[in-house]
Amino acid sequence: MNPIDRRSFLALGATLPTALRAAGKKHIPVGLEMYSVREELARDPQGTTRAVAKMGYQNVEYFAPYFDWTEGLTKELKSILDGVGVTCLSTHNSPRYLDSDNIAKTRDRNMMLGSKFVVLASAGHITTLDGWKGVAEKLNRAAEFLKGSGMRTGYHNHELEFTPIEGKRPIEILAKETDPSVVLQLDVGTCIAAGSDPVAWIHDNPGRIVSMHCKEWSRAKGFHVLFGDGAADWKAIFQAAENGGGIEFYLIEQEGSDYSEFETAKRCLKTFRKIHG
Repeated sequence: MNPIDRRSFLALGATLPTALRAAGKKHIPVGLEMYSVREELARDPQGTTRAVAKMGYQNVEYFAPYFDWTEGLTKELKSILDGVGVTCLSTHNSPRYLDSDNIAKTRDRNMMLGSKFVVLASAGHITTLDGWKGVAEKLNRAAEFLKGSGMRTGYHNHELEFTPIEGKRPIEILAKETDPSVVLQLDVGTCIAAGSDPVAWIHDNPGRIVSMHCKEWSRAKGFHVLFGDGAADWKAIFQAAENGGGIEFYLIEQEGSDYSEFETAKRCLKTFRKIHG
């Protein structure tokens, strides 16, 4: 082997592992929790959906008001999503949407949108561990009902679920008492605000952090802070989520900032791509 060939061979050997890893890396879409643009969505759901797609978001998560849309509007929004190549993989749901009187409608509306995950946005102010066990039972019943349609349930945490009751965090009760198919949708900002470590939580629940709300929090501004400007160690969080956490899609959620809803969503996506790659 002459020197030139040898150098080429060594260079190829150095770059090949990186190239192979990149080629085999699973694509994880980044979407927008539409609560981030809630005022625009209420004013113009069609235009807002198109605007979010134009920003470069690959997925949307519609929140509770979707349940009260007409079938016509729901189908129109699905048609818009299909036309711009954006998915709606999940919805955010009020507790009553999982009740026996409503869950069939919830299933049907999610099917219209193409959603695969029916996420309980909040259980309300539950104050006892037995009460949280009741929430787990509700999620399990819904999971059983929805699985025939190829859907899964999930639970979205706030600070409350990471705040101990009787020496135990309610989120631990939900993780233990729900079927493994129930997604633990991690809201990073509220987890940090409650004093918990999101990376440790991901490691403690392998395979169940299928979806994540990439929301920031800072001691100075609370949740009124842009993605990347808060306390979260996003590189460590992404590393944990993508190496055992089970992540299938990210969702940027913003409760507010110094900018308009659309400008905030644009800036957050730009920073997400810079940090995540």
